[in-house]
Amino acid sequence: MNNRPLDMGRQRDWVWRGWQIRYTYLRPEQPQAQVNPPLILLHGFGAAIAHWRYNLPVLSETHTVYALDLLGFGASYKAVARYGMNLWAEQVYQFWRTVVASPAILIGNSLGSLVSLTVAARYPEMVQGLIFINLPDTQSRSELLSPPLQKVINGIESLFTAPWLLRGLFPILRSRPVIRRWAKIAYPNDSALDEELVTILTTPPQDDAAADAFVVLVKSALHPQFAQAVKQLLPQLDIPILLLWGERDRMIPPRFARSFIDLNPNLELAILPKLGHCLHDEAPEQFHQVILPWLNQITCKQLPVTKKE
Repeated sequence: MNNRPLDMGRQRDWVWRGWQIRYTYLRPEQPQAQVNPPLILLHGFGAAIAHWRYNLPVLSETHTVYALDLLGFGASYKAVARYGMNLWAEQVYQFWRTVVASPAILIGNSLGSLVSLTVAARYPEMVQGLIFINLPDTQSRSELLSPPLQKVINGIESLFTAPWLLRGLFPILRSRPVIRRWAKIAYPNDSALDEELVTILTTPPQDDAAADAFVVLVKSALHPQFAQAVKQLLPQLDIPILLLWGERDRMIPPRFARSFIDLNPNLELAILPKLGHCLHDEAPEQFHQVILPWLNQITCKQLPVTKKE
């Protein structure tokens, strides 16, 4: 892991629908790199801008890079709202129109991948390419379970997501020991789970409105309209797609990756050995070795060809 001080960019606040949204950006020092398409980085569930701590400085050497805290996460406002892919996709799109204003490549981790997919399907004019660091499909579980078993699980979920219970558990769930135990599931390599990472994950839930936002977020996630099925959206896209998966991902096993391969001819799959759910943070050097050539390849394809006189 790189021990040099990390450049987290120029953090700013942007107001969307009356809610404060945190973002950061970094521009390349070389002028020729500024013509490359910008990158927009979208974090996973419970994470934030700082989860890209090892990626922002490297990616900004060749691209202008933006990282955005989704509403309800990170340093963005903890709103009481109907959360879901439609809401976050609209947030990303309006951010792009207001701040970026040039077709971009979206890079998402887990929840951020699903948001990126939704954005690309709804607003194709803003997306030149996609990089997914695993891709959750909220419909997959229901497809794998029998109707009686699904009914039992739905009942258990309803019981354990009662607002009074969630509020009572929240002080425990946001504690460092509990979040560290959850993070161990995502990080099979314990050496990558440092105190800085635990701080990144435990700081946002300390906000005053975090408990109420957590309750509505959990309830929203159980709603059928929280997200459209990945298998419905992927075939709609006509852009380059790179799907990365950790071989030891225990949150979303890599077997799900293989079910997506035949859905889009533009999709490339790379399974990274010995890595887990957040491979961009767990092994940033290995992550960059895979995505930088891919970015360079699709950037070169999209550059205009100058004819010789």
